[in-house]
Amino acid sequence: MSAVTDILLAPDVRPFAIAAAIMAALGGLEALTMIVGFSISELIGADFALEAEHDSAIGGLFLWINAGRVPLLILIILVLGVFAIAGFFLQGIAHIAGTAIPVALAALFAAALSLPAVRVASRGIARIIPRDETYAVNDADFVGKVAEVAIGPLDQGLPGRVRLKDVFGNWHSVPARASADSNPLPVGASVLLVDRDSKSFIAISAPEDLAPQQPSRRA
Repeated sequence: MSAVTDILLAPDVRPFAIAAAIMAALGGLEALTMIVGFSISELIGADFALEAEHDSAIGGLFLWINAGRVPLLILIILVLGVFAIAGFFLQGIAHIAGTAIPVALAALFAAALSLPAVRVASRGIARIIPRDETYAVNDADFVGKVAEVAIGPLDQGLPGRVRLKDVFGNWHSVPARASADSNPLPVGASVLLVDRDSKSFIAISAPEDLAPQQPSRRA
């Protein structure tokens, strides 16, 4: 155990060990926040993707590695993981050869190797993850639509999640919270999206004539 710790704390692999530790911490934090009803990546992902599109150089790089096609936090975890693996691999090969690559040079090489690998991996992840984000959808298209609470209940605090179908039959999952004068909206409730602020949609209980009719159950 001490030998493994010594390797991970060695100066020539320290940046990669730090990247791996941050990756593990972010993954754990995302898992914990999803348990209590919201996702960090959902709170910042869409805004980040939209801002990246307006930046010529950095925005082009982020779009090249598919920022916006996968949740932001997953992309960050992927970048950190690939960077750490590439760095450990490079220094491992160097140690086998009886030498060590200077840490700054190793980090530069690892970053260069990581970008194409992240592009390929994120493209594969984008095919696996259901495209239920709103990055490429006009927000105005969802205002006035009926949705179902998927993660909640919705109140005036942190946003939950609602699911709805667009005109093409594609499902979307979007952040939402109850309006200021609305009671908490439980999971499974039909809601009407009436507005949107900078972070989420605003929902009220859907009127009976708009709510989907549920089949009656026999006792």
